[in-house]
Parts: sequence; structure tokens; C-alpha cells
Amino acid sequence: MVTKSNASAARCRRKFLHYFPGGFTDETYIAWERGYKWEAHEGWQATLDRTEHRALLRRGEFAEVAARAVRLESRTNLLFSFEKMALRDAVKAEEGARLFAEGLYELLYGAGKMERRFERWCETVGALPRRQTRVLTWPLVTVFGFIAEPAAHIFLKPMVTRRAAEAYGFDFQYRSRPSWETYAKLLEFAETIRRDLRDLKPRDMIDLQSFIWVQGSDEYPD
Repeated sequence: MVTKSNASAARCRRKFLHYFPGGFTDETYIAWERGYKWEAHEGWQATLDRTEHRALLRRGEFAEVAARAVRLESRTNLLFSFEKMALRDAVKAEEGARLFAEGLYELLYGAGKMERRFERWCETVGALPRRQTRVLTWPLVTVFGFIAEPAAHIFLKPMVTRRAAEAYGFDFQYRSRPSWETYAKLLEFAETIRRDLRDLKPRDMIDLQSFIWVQGSDEYPD
């Protein structure tokens, strides 16, 4: 028996393969979606991996951590321009850079369950200095984990993700204020897609986030 959710998932699969017949190894897919995200990850590994991040923290070079992270993100189109500017403003001050650098390390490499680490990261981002534009947005709290550790972290673009979940027949239960509850549902959504597309062999959250993007973005009309 084909359920409504199964039929919806099948439609989403067909839409993805319509644009990228070769699936996650399709040359156009690599060029349009995966390539620049993976390049940002490789840049992170080369300039701000765990060892380098820890060394910079120990030397008190918080501004350098923030500058490298901002520079690596700027090579992508993941954040809106106002979010990029808000982040740059937030880490200009010494205290903002320290909060960001230490909080990001804790998110990526800290002890304990991801739930608590993510909640602390949201608290940290919410405490960053702000001028006019708020920094506690879903794209801002998820972009750096996604670039640094795409095996574990995923990026959340609210409107696109909500549309994709609806198209897929997944009960996303979105809340606008960043919290673990919503992020956990997104991780569940990603794992559902990974399971349903296991024959296409998605490699990591970059592939899963890209699939979500294709479903919900105006760049890919039905």
C-alpha cells in the first residue's frame, strides 16, 4: 500500500532526479549544490580544524578564530547579506569574538550530548553584541556546524526547509526561535531522507541539505 507520505517522498525523489539525473554524483549537482559547500568545509579543515581552533583559543586569539570563520562562510551563499553583516558586527568587539570562538569550539568538540551543546550555542549566539539586526537566527546558528562538521550538523534555512518538509510529508514542527527541539526534528527529517534515498548513497549532511533545498527553493520550480 502506498501511503500519502510515501507518495510525497516519491514525488520529491523524482523532482531531485529531474534536475540531477545522476543523483548525488551528477556533474551539474556538484557544480550547483555540493561543490562550493564541500570547498568551504575543506577550507575549514585546512585553517580552523579542531587542533588549530584549540591552539588559537589557548593563545587568546579569539578575534582570529572569528575572522577565519567569517571569511570561510563568506565564500558561500548560505547566509543573507544582513546576517553576514550582523555577524561581523557581533564579533568586532573583543567580548563578542571571545564568546563566539569559545562557544563554537564547545558546539563542535565539547563533551556531552549534542542536545546540550546546541542549546548552549544558541544561548551564546543570543548573547553576542548586536546593533540593529539580531544574530539569533536559524541560518546563523547552524551554518558553522554545517561547514565544519557536515557529517553531524545540518544547515537550516527556515522557509525552504518548511516547504520541503511539507512537500515530503514530514511533520517538521518548526519554531522560529532556535532551539534543540526544532533542530532535532530537522536531524530526524534528514535521517528520514537518508534512509529513503539510501540507494542514491548520500554522503553527508551536505547532500541531505541540498536535497531539501531542491524541494523548497524557488530556484527549482516543480
